[in-house]
Amino acid sequence: MKNKKAVVLMSGGMDSAVTTAIAIHKGFQVFALHLNYGQRTQYREKKAFSDLVKYFGISELLEVDVSYFSQIGNSSLTDKKIEITTSLQISSSDTQCSNEIPSSYVPFRNGNILAIATSWAETINANAIFIGAMQLDYSGYPDCRREFFDAFEQAINLGTKPETKLKIITPIINFTKKDVVLKGKQLGVPFELTWSCYKDEDKACGVCDSCLLRLRGFEQARIIDPIKYKK
Repeated sequence: MKNKKAVVLMSGGMDSAVTTAIAIHKGFQVFALHLNYGQRTQYREKKAFSDLVKYFGISELLEVDVSYFSQIGNSSLTDKKIEITTSLQISSSDTQCSNEIPSSYVPFRNGNILAIATSWAETINANAIFIGAMQLDYSGYPDCRREFFDAFEQAINLGTKPETKLKIITPIINFTKKDVVLKGKQLGVPFELTWSCYKDEDKACGVCDSCLLRLRGFEQARIIDPIKYKK
């Protein structure tokens, strides 16, 4: 396809940064979508998003305020009364996740984000939506599975104009964090500009699930993580 357009969900984290680099490498013009949903590290993630779009030279941006997630609650990312758990035990060989969905799960967040992305994608006549979801090294979120995205893609085709043809592309869905790090290094992703920590905005905590998965990925890839940690 010529003049390919894609809405890319960019949180400011390493997964979405690598996904953005992949979309660019595949020849898509990137339309970067970032959501502020009242998360604990909202301002730090927004800075990471701004730094990344400047680095990649992306000019088409959309920031959306979806603070209603804070009102809905039931997630440790949006409610400071709920403790952020550290359910992962990191070893050099594998990652073991709790069978329970962690407290950091934001109820149906990806469904909400994809709906917004679809509206923008249909407006600009985009060909695809890119999302950096993973179903291997991830914290157990039900809306990060490929079957969820397949079902949502069907809903998009049923609920948009006949001429709208959108694919939900999940290029790192079967990656481990090690794979993400190695792919990012190959594509020149500036990991020093990304932010993964769930808890803190000044220096990464090093103990939340997201920090632990990130640290493990860099360790297994034998690459030094360029950001600083408290622990």
